Amino acid sequence: MTAAVLAIVLSAALLHALWNALVKASGDRAITLGLVATGHCVPALFLLPFVPVPLAAAFPYIVASTVIHWAYYYFLNVSYRFGDLSLIYPIARGTAPVMVAMGAMIWADEHLSLWAWIGIFTISAGIMVLAAVRHADKRGIWAALLNSAIIAAYSVVDGIGIRVSGSPVGYVTWLFSAEVCVAGFVFARQYERTRAIGRKALALGLAGGVISGLAYGLALFAKTLAPIGIVSAVRETSVIFAALIGVIWMGEGPAGRRLVAATIVAGGIMILALF
Repeated sequence: MTAAVLAIVLSAALLHALWNALVKASGDRAITLGLVATGHCVPALFLLPFVPVPLAAAFPYIVASTVIHWAYYYFLNVSYRFGDLSLIYPIARGTAPVMVAMGAMIWADEHLSLWAWIGIFTISAGIMVLAAVRHADKRGIWAALLNSAIIAAYSVVDGIGIRVSGSPVGYVTWLFSAEVCVAGFVFARQYERTRAIGRKALALGLAGGVISGLAYGLALFAKTLAPIGIVSAVRETSVIFAALIGVIWMGEGPAGRRLVAATIVAGGIMILALF
């Protein structure tokens, strides 16, 4: 992985942690997630006439990814209902890199070197250090673990879909446009709560959507430049940013475990970057 690709992926990681923090801190996470989906689809629908149409081979992946993201939003809401940002986020993102690498090996015929696997497992080990918290609500943990599998599924689907699309920009635009279905479902189901949302919450939710869209677009673009498994592994360093946000902004702890995990994850990144 080159320095430029590494910078792109780390930027995506920071932005991803930021929008998750906005969701966790919101008063109504279901509506906020609907606003996040709106923040994806509104700019995408505006850009739709100006970007290349993806090749036909990409559309099954766009449909599959939209359905998978629907499940992702649902279980994200459930997991944050029962757990802290600095607990749920590492669990959900921590086991995903190994699943993605295995999925890419099976479905994308993408074979990684021994050093790449060592880097992936090192990153995952560092991330899981953050998850070693006692007396946590098991409902949140199980929802986060299920979401980890969902994350792996859409990562592999979109990693392949963007490669066969013929236009990365076109793929991302059509993918985000399809989220109008998600936003419409949330707002129709929670109509009264949607009407009651304040201006500040509205602005934060839409901003979270724009930030989320930029984060995912950067990650997908990086997957056209480097192996899917490696990109997904480095992107999961977002847990370090999420842990720091949890400690500094939300007052979560303990801080010591997060520093140990950050050191382990940094070592994994260095392995992936150098080998």
